[in-house]
Amino acid sequence: MESVLLTLVVVLGFALIVAVARGVRIVQQYETGIVFRLGRIQQEVRGPGLHLIVPIVDRMQKVNMQIVTMGVPAQEGITRDNVSVRVDAVVYFRVIDPIKAVVNVQNYLFAVSQVAQTSLRSVIGQSELDQLLSDRDALNAQLKAVIDEPTEGPWGIRIERVEIKDVALPEGMKRSMSRQAEAERERRARIITADGEFQASKRLAAAAREMSSDPAALQLRMLQTVVEVAAEKNSTLVMPLPVELLRFFDKMAPAEAPAATQKAEEPEPVEEALGELPAIDAPADLPGTAFDVPAHAPRTEPRS
Repeated sequence: MESVLLTLVVVLGFALIVAVARGVRIVQQYETGIVFRLGRIQQEVRGPGLHLIVPIVDRMQKVNMQIVTMGVPAQEGITRDNVSVRVDAVVYFRVIDPIKAVVNVQNYLFAVSQVAQTSLRSVIGQSELDQLLSDRDALNAQLKAVIDEPTEGPWGIRIERVEIKDVALPEGMKRSMSRQAEAERERRARIITADGEFQASKRLAAAAREMSSDPAALQLRMLQTVVEVAAEKNSTLVMPLPVELLRFFDKMAPAEAPAATQKAEEPEPVEEALGELPAIDAPADLPGTAFDVPAHAPRTEPRS
């Protein structure tokens, strides 16, 4: 009899130990415990530390409250300006209401992933290619607002941040953008070169005006040029000839006589030929006929 009682006590003690062990729960600092009592959730959540629950009656589920980093798979889409792109992103979120995250959605990690993918495709279709490449901050804020709208209220999940990682473009579009960038750089280079030449011409004109006021300055500049040429260890010496010297010789050259004066002084060839012709008298048997002889031509007597 005593052995039976001893065995029963030992069994009861072992069962009590097992029950106490099953009723002890430890919640980590980054977790929150939710207790289900006979299938009904308790509104009081359990914070970090040691907690006792009723075995078999209560069931505790732990929810991670840390920020979760989730990569969104690359999504293909067509932008508003009809360019095919492939965009992937990263979503940072955390649970702010563990009861809603456990009760209202079956698997909140999978649900957030699907919402992020669909929202990313929607944002791609509403944006242009230039916005995807340059205006990342605005797109990140827009994508965060789109994903956070259906998750924070009903699911108790807050989207902390959304970042677009990479935008993959077709090879043809990459070549077109490369040619465009090259043409833009060439245009800027030509504008800068033209502006530099314009400023240099203004400076040279100002220097010319300054040198023209003092003739010695031009000579000093010529000597400086000779020194620069001779510094290259060159056997050829280049002596510049001032343009003013050529202008001086041009002014000192005698002027040629005008062509009109020379033409007026020359006698006309027709009048000279008429002066050399002999005078001819009219025959007697032709009355009423006369020849006009120039007044300056000499008269000759008719032959008998």
